[in-house]
Amino acid sequence: MEADAGRGLGCQKTMDGKASNGIVPKKEIPSCCLKAMASAPELDAKCHSTVVSGWFSEHQSASDSDKGNKMVYFNNPMWPGEAHSLQVESILFQRRSEYQEVVVFESTSYGKVLVLDGIVQLTEKDECAYQEMITHLPLCSIPSPKTVLVVGGGDGGVLREVARHNSVEHIDICEIDKMVIDVSKEFFPELAKGFEDPRVHLHVGDAIDFLRRAPKEKYDAVIVDSSDPVGPAQELVEKPFFETIAKALKPGGVLCNMAESMWLHTHLIQDMISICRKIFKGSVHYAWGSVPTYPSGVIGFLLCSTEGPPVDFKNPINPIEKLEGSAEYERELKFYNSEIHSAAFALPSFLRREVKALVDSPDPAQD
Repeated sequence: MEADAGRGLGCQKTMDGKASNGIVPKKEIPSCCLKAMASAPELDAKCHSTVVSGWFSEHQSASDSDKGNKMVYFNNPMWPGEAHSLQVESILFQRRSEYQEVVVFESTSYGKVLVLDGIVQLTEKDECAYQEMITHLPLCSIPSPKTVLVVGGGDGGVLREVARHNSVEHIDICEIDKMVIDVSKEFFPELAKGFEDPRVHLHVGDAIDFLRRAPKEKYDAVIVDSSDPVGPAQELVEKPFFETIAKALKPGGVLCNMAESMWLHTHLIQDMISICRKIFKGSVHYAWGSVPTYPSGVIGFLLCSTEGPPVDFKNPINPIEKLEGSAEYERELKFYNSEIHSAAFALPSFLRREVKALVDSPDPAQD
């Protein structure tokens, strides 16, 4: 998870046409963008003081206190009007790093849970779905990837999945928050084992600066395992960031970027796809998978390729079942397979209607 400082995407669409009096009226700003626009430190501080910042908050009631348990509630402007509760057996770690609040707790149903700035990042039970999909959707879409960059991903889960591909020779990971890495190694060793692979080169620092300094056309694939695009991670879904990624990719190289929930954030998905269609001259697609502890229970992935050898994301050219030992490397795959890969690109009708960028500008590689 990357925690870079930034400004608001999706919040740039705040103006409509001029009214008859010449005054430009403001469009209604989606509620999930309001927090991203808040720049006053005192407002952010207030958010931090009332709950662990974001949509996840802990409140200990008398009944729960008697049992030694805590209930966990989610209250974030990114997901207005809904809450998801996980029963807490015990708090294992809680400390503020230089960048964010880091919490680990043992849950009743999902094992250990990692929370950053109040937002659930992973649980032991369902981490497999996210880590496997964000990694193998891009890497199984190109033949023999050799160089891979992971942005964020400080828990090590994406590294663990990248390492399944024996064609990969070099893996860079840029994570800004060392505390996330250290905490993951202590409490989530099954994910953090990804750091132990000799092909992995860790860079603790700002991903945007790292990419600006990256040699042109260095990577076959870039995987952006970032936090949600509000506040500190906002810059990671804006045009300059995607431009630096495109420059760092080889011809026909691929990007896989976390891309929110189709049930909650169609305006953000529209913005991201529109931006990437202008930057990536190969193909741009949206896929999705099921992760029960993420808002709405699903998460999206933006798949892009640069100009060069065409990439057919929907039909894996490099199926993981045919890579010797890959399906069982370190541990058996629990979620991803080639059928799931292709099915992930089947989109609901409402999403196609609401996100016009999905049907505009047909993909030469696939449509």
